[in-house]
Amino acid sequence: MSAVKIKKNLSQWFWLFIGLELITLSINFFFAPIDVAAGGATGIAILLNAVWGINRAATVLVINLAMIILAAFFLDTKIIRKISAGSFILPGLLYLNPSFKLVDDPLLAVTIGGTVFAAGIAMLYRINASSGGTTVPPLILKKYFHLNPAISLLALDLLVTLFNIPVAGVNSFFLAAFSLVITSLVMRYIEAGLDHKYQIQIVSQNKIDQIRQMLLANQESVTIYQAEGGFSAQSKEVLLVVTDDLNYGNLIHQIHQIDPDAFIITSNVVKVHGGRWGM
Repeated sequence: MSAVKIKKNLSQWFWLFIGLELITLSINFFFAPIDVAAGGATGIAILLNAVWGINRAATVLVINLAMIILAAFFLDTKIIRKISAGSFILPGLLYLNPSFKLVDDPLLAVTIGGTVFAAGIAMLYRINASSGGTTVPPLILKKYFHLNPAISLLALDLLVTLFNIPVAGVNSFFLAAFSLVITSLVMRYIEAGLDHKYQIQIVSQNKIDQIRQMLLANQESVTIYQAEGGFSAQSKEVLLVVTDDLNYGNLIHQIHQIDPDAFIITSNVVKVHGGRWGM
């Protein structure tokens, strides 16, 4: 095995442990101490522990083993490999890590817990790994019934959160539902990146060259492409620029100084690869 491949494998194992550890911390420090189950195998484990005192790590291990067996019958070996490592490591981390209430306020607990949980899941997604558990049934439903796995997983998580009502009351249900929203939002920002960009398209009747020179003087990367006016049927040059939050306002101001009638379209860009922006 080459040194590059060894380094890549070690890196993947490192991020797998970090991601699973973050999930563990969110459960042991924030959700479990207040008996709030925010879906998934860990949520079921929290509920069973609250009602009958069953060890959470043991519950997660049993559920994950059942899901691996289920995947072996209905899914391909690639999926099994993806979920196997996390399915065994997560229960071990849940057992080895301490568990106690880190914050007293329940709303603060689920907010922090949902954020930490989302960071852990996002890390697993980045290396194409999984913590196992209830991610398997949505994949089976997708394969045989063509159902959207994201919707199926959300429905399954909501079903688990509903059991907060008989176990710990309505407040726990709403806290769990709120944590699902927090987790979803944080994961979206982590996946898309926090470094927000704007894509700007600029059309000017007679000052396109001056605008282009201004952009180049500001060290902006400019792309020029040809377009045709729908009404005039005349050929026009369109300038395409990608910039960040810091420079956006000043850039628009300078364009309007050169041509107050410039036609500008601004779009949100979640990620830019290559060029001056790198990854």
